[in-house]
Amino acid sequence: MVDVGILGATGAVGQRLIQLLEPHPEFDIATLTASPASAGKTYKEAAKWRADTPMPDSVTDIEVAATEPDAIDDDVTLLFSSLPSGVGAEVEPDLAEAGYVISSNSSNARMADDVPLIIPEVNADHLGLIDVQRDERGWDGALLKNPNCSTITMVPTLAALDQYGLDSVRVSTLQAVSGAGYSGVTSMEIIDNAIPHIGGEEQKMESESRKLLGEFNGAEVVLHSMDVAASCNRIPTIDGHLENVWADTSDDVTPEEVSAAMSAYPSATLPSSPERLIHTFEELDRPQPRLDRNRGDGMAVSAGGFRRTEGGVQYNCLAHNTIRGAAGASVLNGELLLEEGYL
Repeated sequence: MVDVGILGATGAVGQRLIQLLEPHPEFDIATLTASPASAGKTYKEAAKWRADTPMPDSVTDIEVAATEPDAIDDDVTLLFSSLPSGVGAEVEPDLAEAGYVISSNSSNARMADDVPLIIPEVNADHLGLIDVQRDERGWDGALLKNPNCSTITMVPTLAALDQYGLDSVRVSTLQAVSGAGYSGVTSMEIIDNAIPHIGGEEQKMESESRKLLGEFNGAEVVLHSMDVAASCNRIPTIDGHLENVWADTSDDVTPEEVSAAMSAYPSATLPSSPERLIHTFEELDRPQPRLDRNRGDGMAVSAGGFRRTEGGVQYNCLAHNTIRGAAGASVLNGELLLEEGYL
């Protein structure tokens, strides 16, 4: 078993990480960190548990540590980070310099030239950027990122389409409130309402998608040439980001071919990998958040509503934003780091 820690363990994604890691066959939770106000308390005292399963007994009496290198258990090798991006930008480099390998969900540094941004089923070869990172920064540890929750939902479907020559992508999202965190959207804002803008989200989808589908040449990632434009919207569902995608391709492609390509797109063979990465529907009104977000224990992507357009194809896709789109993505990347010998 590999001893691991969770940075920002009291927040929404931190609690999801505990849910996923407590029964994990390869990882054992040894350290939990949080803000200075929580440091020194037991986890049960520090966390207001809001997850949909009881707090595991194994973490209730763990003393919460400060989020700094000297406070991390010496036996810990891998850290899962769910820190706010501002905090992550300050402490993650210090932790990597101190020798820790970090699988991070935080948005800081995702587009840094030497930081791998990974979806294991899509671009596991980009993990080689860690060697570049260590050479350039002199780190013994490493920093690895998973993408934004809305990006993770769309990019596996685009990876299946890339064989047809992706020219441009337009996406409009319908994003669940859990993506904003517990205090992110008030009930008065979202009940009987939809919010047609999520700050910074469009830019993340537009840039991260091109990096994920880019080519690693041994020294850097050359961004994919496709043009991506996103419109991101918050709606009153709890979990599950639904996205409407229009993809123009250089090759002529039918909706049936697109559906088949997505259905056949391979999953990974990691412990948290779903048996089938992309579940496809013939129905025009699927996928739907309430019906499909938990496919593959929340780690699968669903797609449907395939229609031909003048330049390519239109479809809908969906994934569980706090599992596949956040905590589960970080865990999957941790499993990849272990499999590839970086721990």
